[in-house]
Amino acid sequence: MVRIGQVVLGVTDMRRAVGFWTRALDYAPREGQAGDDWTVIEPRLGDGVPLALDVTRTPVQEHPRMHLDLFAPDAAEQAAEIERLVSLGAERVAWDLYPDDPDFVVLADPEGNLFCVIDLGHG
Repeated sequence: MVRIGQVVLGVTDMRRAVGFWTRALDYAPREGQAGDDWTVIEPRLGDGVPLALDVTRTPVQEHPRMHLDLFAPDAAEQAAEIERLVSLGAERVAWDLYPDDPDFVVLADPEGNLFCVIDLGHG
């Protein structure tokens, strides 16, 4: 049986992407897996899915078919994490597909890749 070994995210500026995502997730480059075109970052402590950053010229999609979901245990932690991520360079997105009572907030990383911060305690 196969399993997900890592998630690959397209980026245009490797240095900027590594800087954002290592601070956002408390990850570090995997030894021997850091370069100008391809870098794998993984959790500094504990388990987690590695994130591979791959330089691409493909434009960012307005409504991507795949994205990352970052989990927060409750609304207060979600709000704190959103502010922390924005301070690291993320931007809030004027998402046009929010449901009436969303448990998520859509952000974009400095590369424009969309991701969500989910409130796991949402009713």
